[in-house]
Amino acid sequence: MPIHCYRTEDGEQIEREFSRGEATATLTLDDGRVAFRDYQTELSGTMGFVKGSDSPCRPNRPKRPWPMAPCVASGVNAEQAGELRKHLADRGCPTEVTSQGDPIYTSAAHQKKALKIRGFTDRN
Repeated sequence: MPIHCYRTEDGEQIEREFSRGEATATLTLDDGRVAFRDYQTELSGTMGFVKGSDSPCRPNRPKRPWPMAPCVASGVNAEQAGELRKHLADRGCPTEVTSQGDPIYTSAAHQKKALKIRGFTDRN
């Protein structure tokens, strides 16, 4: 789920996860304070997925390690693992696929290419 940044009136940054399209413009915190969505942080170069960190509100966190863990979201049935491996290799994108059918991407560029071959788009 995407992480969204919020800022309170006293300047405290808060991050929350929401399903795509479900983030609100304001949050009422447990202590009664109101936090407003911080679009500037989300859209600037400090955004987590632009800079490679896991959090848009804390851009100095370490980058995601590559290769990633197996990608369950773009996986196939275990019986189709070999077929997926061959499909991607035949199209110039050799990819390791686990016995459960989950591809392992070695870089962001590799992930993008493999998903494009399959007609998928990474919207995160």
